[in-house]
Amino acid sequence: MANNCGMDSSETVADQYRQFAAEAKDSPCFERWALALADDAEVLAWVASLPSGKQQPNLVFAAARWHGVQAPGPYSGLRGALLEDNGDVRATIMSRSTQTNEVGRLACLMPVFAQISSRARHPLALVEAGASAGLCLFPDRYDYHWSSRGRLTGSGGATLECVVDGPVPVPASHPVISWRSGIDVNPLDVADEDAVRWLANLVWPEQERRRRRLLTAIDVARKTPPQVTRGDLLEKLPEQVDIARKYGEVVVFHSAVIAYLDLEERAIFQAMMLRLVNDGACHWVSNESKRVLPDIASSGPTIPNELSTFVLGLDGQAVAWTHGHGTSMKWVQADSRVG
Repeated sequence: MANNCGMDSSETVADQYRQFAAEAKDSPCFERWALALADDAEVLAWVASLPSGKQQPNLVFAAARWHGVQAPGPYSGLRGALLEDNGDVRATIMSRSTQTNEVGRLACLMPVFAQISSRARHPLALVEAGASAGLCLFPDRYDYHWSSRGRLTGSGGATLECVVDGPVPVPASHPVISWRSGIDVNPLDVADEDAVRWLANLVWPEQERRRRRLLTAIDVARKTPPQVTRGDLLEKLPEQVDIARKYGEVVVFHSAVIAYLDLEERAIFQAMMLRLVNDGACHWVSNESKRVLPDIASSGPTIPNELSTFVLGLDGQAVAWTHGHGTSMKWVQADSRVG
């Protein structure tokens, strides 16, 4: 599955780009591009001519950059590339996906992983839905710094930093992970240089730190290439959970993935996950834009309308509000015990 930082496929094209602009404050270039495109009737028509699943701002912008559009750069460069396209940009959009694999999100996921491990007293068996290249399957290979709350060191790897607010349950040690696997409709191979270049191209302009972090994550994954199964998560997930149960306490997790399912598919996915949780087959750690899984978002404090945030959920209940790339987190769960 792909990453689009919260875009919802049920919105109009203009609304999608305005919403993306609200979520792209970390990239002034992309914010400007998205706002300009949302008011540009000709370019809106060009984007609307794409299949609905290919209209995402991240994908359109990445394809234009892949074919030489400068970013940071003026909106006119993007506009010209799309309206004067000889078919190359459209072909890239049609053949590629947005699969950013942002390992920075692990700084938000790790406290919940560690909670589950502590309560279960068993190694974890991780299953990632929408794993892309599987870079987020290695939370134990990084150190962490949760601003004033504390640090977790000892992995020997790079440090992922997150500014936190509230009683984040900072773990005392890395959980033992006995199994890691993923599911994706289009798995990327960390040994494939073209795939790696595309992943690097997906990193937003002005974010050189994220780009360096991505390259570090690729090096980590290449040491022990992850197992990522090709297929639809609605079909493949239950069988992956059954396999993982042989190896430890199963944790199914995903981040910026479920927005790519339509509303009916989201309902099916949520019902499937709650059934698996209730059956004791796994824990469910979700990290999605606030509008994508509204039942989870509404289980916590009311989210201000103007706040663009992801919601971190554990077994269907909100525990934190998180930045889309993992740089900040507000813990909202009063009782941090794992059920």
